[in-house]
Formats: sequence, structure tokens, C-alpha cells
Amino acid sequence: MTIVEIAAELKLPYTRNNSQMLIDEANHVQMSYEEFLTRLLEGEYELRRENGVKNRLRYARFPYKKYLEDFDVSKYEPELRSKFNELNTLNFIKEKENIILIGSPGSGKTHYSIGLGIKACMKRMKVLFISVPNLIIELKEAMSLNQLNNYKRKFEKYDLVILDELGYVSFDQEGCEILFNLLSNRNDKGSIIITTNLAFDRWEEIFKDPMLTGAIVDRLAHKAHIMDISRETSYRYEETISWLNSKK
Repeated sequence: MTIVEIAAELKLPYTRNNSQMLIDEANHVQMSYEEFLTRLLEGEYELRRENGVKNRLRYARFPYKKYLEDFDVSKYEPELRSKFNELNTLNFIKEKENIILIGSPGSGKTHYSIGLGIKACMKRMKVLFISVPNLIIELKEAMSLNQLNNYKRKFEKYDLVILDELGYVSFDQEGCEILFNLLSNRNDKGSIIITTNLAFDRWEEIFKDPMLTGAIVDRLAHKAHIMDISRETSYRYEETISWLNSKK
């Protein structure tokens, strides 16, 4: 068997595609066996790492790419800037702490949560991004197919779950109960980021039941970083004005 055939059999794509080039280079510069082997393994390692990041980003289901580097913290109060810097270390995931981002539409909640999620993927963590309305739909579908327990087990294995848009749609009693059960099971097993346009005192508008609302708030707020990042001018408005000015 040739090197290419063996590499294909062993699923070593970098070796399969680049071994001859490295052999030619090694012969040309009289590369040592150790250096040649190191170069080959480094290439295989880097390719596997890059593919791992791509897979984690795909499985995370981000609706679009937003990065922390593009999140302008200068538009927020100094206290919030300090908090952003703290959370950007991702230590909250290691400590299994939650983040609750409260703010009006366009305040940057989703951008920032996606930025944290992408950075976590780059650090080899498993991430899931899903809007709360879509999560309720998936939970009900899983329940109708008798797969709810499998869904819960999978949900608990993520290092970080980002639940977007809590508060934009209210739920029926069944939806509230299965969401509560899902979040309760995940409690202390991994971090959750919630983005919402409603302060806690208005969450009863979503969940209807005051007892259930109190229980959900109690679980999510435990060991949580709670941040109100509301702004007078939304990101989308600023981007629209910038776009219009560029057309002049």
C-alpha cells in the first residue's frame, strides 16, 4: 500500500493530501526524520482542530456569526464594560454560572451572546443556540414522539446553552411546564445564557402562573450574572444610519 492509501484508510486527510509535498521538501533541505514527522503530525493536528471548530459552530446552530471583537463595549457604562471583560474570559462556563441579559430590542443582547458562544466553540466547548419559542416547539415534538428524555439528556451535555428571545412570545401551560422541567434538570450541569426584553417582575406575562414564574426565576438567577444592557439607541438603528450615510 502507498502512503496515500494508508492515510486514507486511517482517516488522516492532511497526510493523504500533503505527504508527497513534505517528502519533497524534506529531501530538498535534508530535513531530519524527527522534524519531518513533527511537521506531518502538526499539520494533521491543526487540520483536525480546524475541522472540530467548524463542526462545533455548525452544531451550535447560530443564526449568524457575531464576534466579541465587533461588540462595541464603549457604548455602555463603565460598570458594564468591566462585567463584559470578566465574562469574556469564559470562566463563568467553567464555574457553571448563568448569564441573564436584559434589554430592549437592538441593545446587543443576541450579538453578545453569540460572540460568547463562538468563543466557547473555539475553546472546544459544546454550545447550543436556540430561540425560546423554537425550543418549546422542539420540546413538544420530542414529547409527541416519546423522545423527551433523550432530548433532556442531550440538552444537559452542552457546556453552554444560549436561549434567545425569552419574552417575545408567551406559552401555554404545557409549554411552560416542560420548559421549567428542562431547565430544572440542567441546573448546575452547565451554563445558560438567557436574552430577554423583560425584567423579572414581568416574567409572569410569559409564564402566566406566579408560582411557576417564581420557581423558574429562582433556578435561573441562582449563581447568575444579571445584566441590564438597555440602550437609548439600538444597534440596528445605528447601523441603518451608518449605511445611509455611506450612500451619500
